[in-house]
Amino acid sequence: MSYGSEEIGALEAYMDRYRGARTAVIVGAGMAGLTAATALARDGWQVEIAEAGPLEATSGWGLCLTGPSLRALDALGLADACLAEGYGMSTITHVDVNGEPADEVRLPRLIGADRPAMAGIARPVLHRVLYAEAERSGVVIHHGVTVAAVDQDGELVHVRLSDGTARQAALLVGADGIRSSARELLGLETSLDFHGQMVWRALVPRPPWATGIHQFAGKADTAGLVPLSDSQAYVFLTENRVERSVLPDAELVPRLRRLLEVFPGRVEELRSLVSTSESVVRRPVQTAFLEGAWNRGNSVVIGDAAHAPAPQMASGAALAVEDGLVLAREVGRHATVGAGLRAFAGRRTRRCRTLVETSVTIADLEQAQRHREAYPLVDSCHRLMAEPA
Repeated sequence: MSYGSEEIGALEAYMDRYRGARTAVIVGAGMAGLTAATALARDGWQVEIAEAGPLEATSGWGLCLTGPSLRALDALGLADACLAEGYGMSTITHVDVNGEPADEVRLPRLIGADRPAMAGIARPVLHRVLYAEAERSGVVIHHGVTVAAVDQDGELVHVRLSDGTARQAALLVGADGIRSSARELLGLETSLDFHGQMVWRALVPRPPWATGIHQFAGKADTAGLVPLSDSQAYVFLTENRVERSVLPDAELVPRLRRLLEVFPGRVEELRSLVSTSESVVRRPVQTAFLEGAWNRGNSVVIGDAAHAPAPQMASGAALAVEDGLVLAREVGRHATVGAGLRAFAGRRTRRCRTLVETSVTIADLEQAQRHREAYPLVDSCHRLMAEPA
């Protein structure tokens, strides 16, 4: 039996679309990208990740997995692995400028009364847990490559990668951070706002008294400590009312020590620990929030590419991990990918906006030395974030 050119053309078009069905390309192998990849793969999607950096590039200090993070990770069966590798805790202690306790926030325990409300964890450790689970779920991860061009064709997204290869997929996910190249290629514009703060992080041994987060109000800046494991923690300092700048690596430890000199009490111990730290970083506090649609056709941005809060609420990781899980659920329950993406953004916009705006308000209060006004705001926002995602 012979086929005419029209029949062959129709068959080829059908096969092209069949090959694109339930396939996803994700840009970025961070928290949002890896979580989305795992959740999609478990739902039967074929998933590839394009990550610009090399595998060994994941580094840095640590982060906080607040209750919403742990709840989302628990849904993927990963919360206990993170708790085993990190440091579980349930309180934030605020200390005033005189070194006296001023307020204590007891966070909601969202994954059971017998498990912590949150966990500090080293970034490379969390990355290892998420990366291994993505690979176990069948996700293919390419390093040293990113997205170079995107073209939406009906229900397919044609993707050209920076190595010259091409993909066609039913879904493209931009999870490549606050300076997202995927967001730019999709024509989704947002501003990056600098808030007059530079945030410092230094890895140090965990003092025995540090069983929760401690934050110390200063007369100019704010400092604190977050446990990451039984043996490790990180000191943070938020430097207020400064311009963006880059310091030579050799100046980081001496400068951080000088900034900590003005704090009383336990910060003196932290100052001495910083002296021996081999990992000190300094970064600008920037935020972003994508107004309007988060998708173009079957392409969407998630995580910091869509909403990047200031670190004051320690919940950027929570939004990123939640995004990955909610995205997979919404595209799975709708008849088309586009409908699922619109439902995803509709479900996430208000929650993410609230966290970003709250983090900026707290940053402003810190710079105005109105710390006691910030404490109840921290508490209420954590309780709001405890509501279902």
